Amino acid sequence: MARSAIPRISLAHLPTSLEFLPRLSRELGGPRILVKRDDCTGLALGGNKTRKLDYLMAEAEAQGADTILTIGGVQSNHVRQTAAAAARSGLSCHLVLPRAVPWDDPAYEISGNVQLDHLLGAQVHLLPEGTDREAAFRRMARVLRTNGRKPYVIPSGGSNPTGAMGYVTCAEELEAQARGAGEKIDYLVHATGSGGTQAGLVAGFHRLQSKTQVLGVDITAKADEIAAKVWDIARETSDQLQPENDLLRASVQVIEGYAGDAYGLPTEQMRTAVRQAARLEGLILDPVYTGKAMAGMIDMARQGRFSADQTIVFLHTGGMPGLFAYNEYFQEEQEMF
Repeated sequence: MARSAIPRISLAHLPTSLEFLPRLSRELGGPRILVKRDDCTGLALGGNKTRKLDYLMAEAEAQGADTILTIGGVQSNHVRQTAAAAARSGLSCHLVLPRAVPWDDPAYEISGNVQLDHLLGAQVHLLPEGTDREAAFRRMARVLRTNGRKPYVIPSGGSNPTGAMGYVTCAEELEAQARGAGEKIDYLVHATGSGGTQAGLVAGFHRLQSKTQVLGVDITAKADEIAAKVWDIARETSDQLQPENDLLRASVQVIEGYAGDAYGLPTEQMRTAVRQAARLEGLILDPVYTGKAMAGMIDMARQGRFSADQTIVFLHTGGMPGLFAYNEYFQEEQEMF
């Protein structure tokens, strides 16, 4: 199937820019580091999920949905962007938010992404700790249907073959940008969690016969589970685009060791990377996804994973609102003059 035949609406501000990070590149002594600014996709402060929603919301429209239902953690970037997409499309929106992160900052459940969820008019269903999240999600879908609604159900992270098409498109966009700038991209590094972004990139670069390797830095502390999920979505996405294709399992590379103890729990390595990106490049990362991915990329560079003459693209998947939910963790004593 040609990708152009798959229904799509235009929510994301595209193409996002591809920028050189000279000071970070010098700090690491090579390789050449670029950033793909998918934090600037435009929808409710942007992020990678907006590319997925271009396809997911088109499918919802084709199915005649009047309600969007999705699930994610209290500080889910996906949930925030989905609420914005529903508002822009004139659909009601229900958000199921499990308390998935044992974090006691007073700002965690009232600021950042969850504050924006309420502002965007979504109905927020915050689950008590210990609730079976998937059972609660299914129950909410049943309740909506029983009440006469026509919900379109989006999985966590928008991560299914429909959503992954957003990152097939991104692979094509990035390849064209690199070609136009005379760049050869050796690796693309990004945070991988629900799997759809990495799956779309893997399928997209494979379709282009690109030699760019996709390195997904695990942020869940469950790297094996994520790798299996990425592979399943990538294979199904690739099969939709190219039946009988020869996508290889080895193309799915999930890098572990940077997630810390669990999803959403900060690490010192992440905090250092967030400050480094901010102070060297004016680049704002988040503590759950991009901060850990940046920590992984910096550490891999310092360990010699990349050679000095290679070019690395860091995919900035957004998430800046989540930074404010970890306010106390980033506080510093200020010097007095």
